[in-house]
Amino acid sequence: MPVQVPVDDPNADTEWNDILRKHGIIPEKPPDRTAEIEEALAEAEQIRWQRRLEDKDLDELDELEDDEDEEFLDEYRQKRMGELRSLRDASVYGQVFPLQKPEYQKEVTDASAKTSVFVLLTSSSGTNPESQLAIELWRQLAVKFGEVKFCQMQADLCIEGYPDRNTPTILVYKDKDIKRQIVTLKELKGLQTSMEDVEGVLIDVGAVKYGDWRLRNREAKAAEEEPWKSVKQSQKGLDEDEDEWD
Repeated sequence: MPVQVPVDDPNADTEWNDILRKHGIIPEKPPDRTAEIEEALAEAEQIRWQRRLEDKDLDELDELEDDEDEEFLDEYRQKRMGELRSLRDASVYGQVFPLQKPEYQKEVTDASAKTSVFVLLTSSSGTNPESQLAIELWRQLAVKFGEVKFCQMQADLCIEGYPDRNTPTILVYKDKDIKRQIVTLKELKGLQTSMEDVEGVLIDVGAVKYGDWRLRNREAKAAEEEPWKSVKQSQKGLDEDEDEWD
């Protein structure tokens, strides 16, 4: 009958495991990531606390007078007012501009030399649910981002014979050239497409900077999630080390 040799836990600190590691029979003991994970958790909590006012407007800041340090609140008030002044000065459009084919060159191509121009080509039937959603998003975006020009036109009046199934189509112009083309909302999230999804397009093409105040909720959320990625990566590495001995 063969003799059974007891095998220690490969991660245990034993003299026998030290000998096995020395001769390369078992790998070195994986590092203890507990401290690393705790540090990432602490960092996430610190960032959340530091950014607790990032998504507050002036009225919300005023409501916090009894709960926050006055000097700290005033710093954010001044920051908000400066941002609002800058946005007001830059907001020269603020609405959706209906297009006719003869004015396309002037109102879109030529205008894109000064600012980003987003053109929405809509369905001719009026019953396309994605077009209806895009029209509403266009209206909200035009008000929110007044320095960007948002235009709208029925697709078949812009391009003769344009298939209704390809609507809505989004064309992004900058420097008198098309920078992006999105055919239907399926490239985004279909009928689940939100303001945040289209805002992502504005960021990608450089029409709006990522640090813009109007995107503060998005930015604050991303900043809070960043340290948690470190936690997940550390935990993933720990799980992989453990899986080697399963």
